[in-house]
Amino acid sequence: MTKISPRIHGYLDFVTVILFLLAPTLFGLEGLPALLAYGLAVVHLFVTLASDFPFGVVKIIPFPVHGWIERVVGPTLIAVPFILGFADEAIARNFYIAVGLIIIAVGWLTDYQGNVKD
Repeated sequence: MTKISPRIHGYLDFVTVILFLLAPTLFGLEGLPALLAYGLAVVHLFVTLASDFPFGVVKIIPFPVHGWIERVVGPTLIAVPFILGFADEAIARNFYIAVGLIIIAVGWLTDYQGNVKD
């Protein structure tokens, strides 16, 4: 199976940040789901810029640790609508479940041990 390189993963991280920033407008998220999306955009951008891979600026988070963070975030996003009480809001619930599944898939496919200089 072809692995996602650290560079491609970085591009996907920036797409994820943009998706979280635009989600409230694109999907009509309001209240807690919207605030969570904005917060996740900030956190995801911080982790991306702080990781030791092509798009990292300060490179304080080793790329394999970046991978472990995403291994926790993906399943957490799937659970968050149920934990935080907005599972009855179909669009918000489905958005967080879909993003969680995508993060899990990207995590499975990313080569976290790859050449982080590429």
